[in-house]
Amino acid sequence: MRSLRGLSAGAGIMLLAGALLGGCVVVPARGYYAGPVVTVAPPAPQVEVIGVAPYPGYVWFGGYWNWAGGRHVWVPGYWGPGRPGYHWVPHAWVPGGGGWRLAPGHWAR
Repeated sequence: MRSLRGLSAGAGIMLLAGALLGGCVVVPARGYYAGPVVTVAPPAPQVEVIGVAPYPGYVWFGGYWNWAGGRHVWVPGYWGPGRPGYHWVPHAWVPGGGGWRLAPGHWAR
């Protein structure tokens, strides 16, 4: 009988904890760019020396300005494996909504 009461109390505590924690919201750290409109226009792209692909089938993922810590931060380009039948569409800052929004790079057919 005693173990049944303990089990019942434990289940009640777990149910209460689940109800309380179910309403938790995780917010990104300050300065993390999660897609909102940025009111500061991005600087001109930096000039990068691309060179020759290190392996056959590799493509160049060009650098871009990211938004981090309340400012634009340059993310350098790099070589990476391509995807047959696709091409890389680079990151781009798009004006609109009273500022700028970063359209992330992606593969397209």
